[in-house]
Amino acid sequence: MASPAVIRVGRDTRAVVRFAWIVLGFFILVVLWGAVVRASGSGGGCGANWPLCNGDFVPHHPRLATVIEFTHRSTSGICTFLLAGLAIWTFAITPRGDRARRAVMWSVALLITEAFLGALLVLRHWVENNVSTGRVIAQSIHFTNTMLLMGALALTAWFLRQPSSTPAAQPIEPEPGSRGAAVLAVIATILMGATGSLAALADTLFPSSSLRAGFASDLAAGAPLLVRMRWLHPAAALLGCVCVLLLVRARRARGLSGAVDSLVLASLALQLLLGIADVLLLAPTWMQVLHLLGADIFWVALVVLAASALWPSPTSARDEA
Repeated sequence: MASPAVIRVGRDTRAVVRFAWIVLGFFILVVLWGAVVRASGSGGGCGANWPLCNGDFVPHHPRLATVIEFTHRSTSGICTFLLAGLAIWTFAITPRGDRARRAVMWSVALLITEAFLGALLVLRHWVENNVSTGRVIAQSIHFTNTMLLMGALALTAWFLRQPSSTPAAQPIEPEPGSRGAAVLAVIATILMGATGSLAALADTLFPSSSLRAGFASDLAAGAPLLVRMRWLHPAAALLGCVCVLLLVRARRARGLSGAVDSLVLASLALQLLLGIADVLLLAPTWMQVLHLLGADIFWVALVVLAASALWPSPTSARDEA
């Protein structure tokens, strides 16, 4: 007779894994629409009100900025209910202490923080054309929290697909080199994302008329600080590339390279191309959203790869072979 502490592997498990990826996918759509809110200057579409929109639960006769901002808030609310369902389902089919439980609880905590940071931006008027230091700091923290939430959701789905609580799939000790490389890659990518959010904000608030004018403003002493900080993003991207390549190399040295490694490298290469295109096209809204989508795909793939390095198991090793 099976022990009650063993996760059930079968139809229920496959269904919750599929649902976890759906929740992650929906959250990515929410993030992408948030970029539309920022790029279109619609952050103040609901006024300095939160969670109500211009004092109403549902806005009446809204202008376009209100529709854009209210859509973002509505989808964020839907995401909250989806995550609550995922948390309940995860706890229902996993044993106490399972890694998926911890990951989904981190997701819940980070979603609460995400809502708080979003409300802070609105209530402090750090939206639309505001260029204050407070907005720059809050923007960086907000996007970092978004990345962490996205990563926690990816870990939830990844851990759910691995019956790590069964006797045949007990965790094994990670290779020290791979663990260090994984931590560095994750930190460097978070830095890449935070500086990227500031570069996107600079492109929105201080659009360039030409590529030459954009580079000139980056180096001009009298340019706004946010513009002069744009170089941090390509520098962080270069650092991130090096750290990711070190992680993939460390895994290949152990003979663990697989499909996830290839996805990370492919999405990283795509991100570099999208970043170059974003600069050359002077960062139109559609290009910023496409660049962000590529960044989200790369980040999710990297989180899964880092999880395989930090918490290896016979199951994950077999899947990657």
